[in-house]
Order: sequence, then structure tokens, then C-alpha cells
Amino acid sequence: MGLILGIDTSCDDTGIGLVERGSGRVRANVVASQTAVHAPYGGVVPERASREHLAHLRPVLDAAMRDADASLDDVEAVAATYGPGLIGALLVGLTWGKALAWGRDLTFVPVHHLEGHIASATFDGVQAPYLCLIASGGHTSLFRVDEEGARPTELGRSLDDAAGEAFDKVARLLGLPFPGGPALSELAAGGDPNAIPFTRPLRRQVGYDFSFSGLKTAVATLVERDPDVGRANVAASFEATVVDALLRTLARAARAEGLRTVVIAGGVAANRRLRAALRELDLDVRVPPPELTTDNGAMIALAARARMARGPLPPGWTQDAAPYAPLASTTPRASSYT
Repeated sequence: MGLILGIDTSCDDTGIGLVERGSGRVRANVVASQTAVHAPYGGVVPERASREHLAHLRPVLDAAMRDADASLDDVEAVAATYGPGLIGALLVGLTWGKALAWGRDLTFVPVHHLEGHIASATFDGVQAPYLCLIASGGHTSLFRVDEEGARPTELGRSLDDAAGEAFDKVARLLGLPFPGGPALSELAAGGDPNAIPFTRPLRRQVGYDFSFSGLKTAVATLVERDPDVGRANVAASFEATVVDALLRTLARAARAEGLRTVVIAGGVAANRRLRAALRELDLDVRVPPPELTTDNGAMIALAARARMARGPLPPGWTQDAAPYAPLASTTPRASSYT
């Protein structure tokens, strides 16, 4: 059975996955985290991230091959993230993947990072059409997917901070360690989500965009004015407001698009309050397993598989790293507000 090898080095995780081209079964998905490296700085240091990728790629590849009980002779295609992300980190994985494919005369498939998150929905046979909400540290976007492997329709995106980015920034304001998202969620579990009436962002919008910068500023102002405010209540109220903004927009888009199947991808999909709230929606909600929601190589291999299933691909050798590459930029979007 031919395997597709997927590589993701878009930020600070070195991910390599192996997926069967025929069945789509994930045979291996190994990720080397750099959390301990960047924690002393309170965030990701781009140059350090690039160097760590260089050190980790070969050991992660070897571990993936062991997990899959396979060898490079079983690989028929290599896929790597070309963007968006940190330019240095992207260059490491993209160049390494091209070199591996070229040296072994394999097909090379450049993959957009968000395309990988959308492809993670295929883990349990989700069939298009469906809506996919990607909520992560770098992205908050809402797509309509009408055909696997084809460009999706962008319905909305973050106008400023992504949801995961806002979690990390608010966590820092509350004195929590890096990475802030999980720490804030842990603190919020002991707080009252109704204690502080934060205003839901873009509550009057007509479209399906997201914005969390103002909410973050509201937390900063509150903490500055009242240093003794209950941190657990702040965390719980902030978390509840973010979740409310995400799900109200998602539910409204599902009604307007006439779709019942929705997929939640990205690292924020692991948030406990979000998962609990999803159960209250009158929709068919699918959430990939945790190992496929965060950045990983298997989702990149799954995206390449979907693209290859549509027919022959143009050569991917000339694709450069693109740190700000949009996935779908030509779709009309309703972005006016009342």
C-alpha cells in the first residue's frame, strides 16, 4: 500500500505523518513539541523554532516510520506545508520535503496549512458539503467545503487576533505560563463564566467574521483598573465570550448555507467549554481527535491525498514558502455591519 508522507513545520511543532493513499488510514502521526524551548520567552522565537525543526526532522521521520512499520520504499508521495506560518520554519520543512522527494524520485505536493486542518475532517468519513470552523493560535476562519481536495469557499475570518492568539495573550495578562490556552482553560474551570459581562465581539454583524482584539483589550483594562479582580472569574468569563462568539457565528452560517454538518478543527477545538457547548447545537458536529486538531503532519498528508484523488497535479517544485498565503481569497464575503 503506497504511503503519503506529510510534513508540517509552520510554527513550533515538527510534525510528520504517514497516510495510506488508498484508504486514507493514518499509519503514523509524530509531533516533536518545542514548548519547553520557548516557554522561558513567553512565546515562540522564530529563529529558534527554525533551528529546532532542523534538529528534529530526521528523528521524527524515523519515529514515524517505526510507528507505521514502514520504510521510505513504501512512500510514493511527499507533501509539505508551504504557508501560512513563520517564514524560517516553513522554509525548513518545505525544502527538506522537496529534497526528500527529489532524491527518491517521488511526487511532491505543496499544501496550504489550513487545507490540512480542513482535511483532518476526513478522519471519520465526513462527506461534503459541510462547514469547517478552524480556530487555532494563528487562524480563525470559517469555510464552506463542497468538494474534497478543491478550494473551499471562505465565509469569514478573523479581522485581527485569532481565537487561540487571544487565549495566549489574555493568559499572559493573568500571569499564566506559556502556552497560555490550556492554562487559561484550567483556571477558568474554577471560575464563574457570568461574573464579568464582557461584550460579545461583532454581535451586530451581517457576515461571518471574527474579532478578539477588543475583547483582549477589555481584559487588559479590567486587570489594570482592578489588580485584585478574581482571575478565575476573568478567565471563565473571557472563555465563555469567545466560545459564544464562535458558535453563534457558526450556527448562523449553517442556517444561511442550509448545512447541518459542521467540523471544528484547530487547537482551540480541544477547549473543554467549546466542546461542551457544541453538544447543545442542533447540528451534526464533528471534531477530529486531539492529535489531528493541533498542527501535525498527518493532516498535511490527508490534504495531499484528497488533491491527488482529483487527478494529476501540476509539479510542486517551484512553490515557495508563503508566510501570509490565503487559502481562498476570491470568494465574495458578507462583511458589513449594522
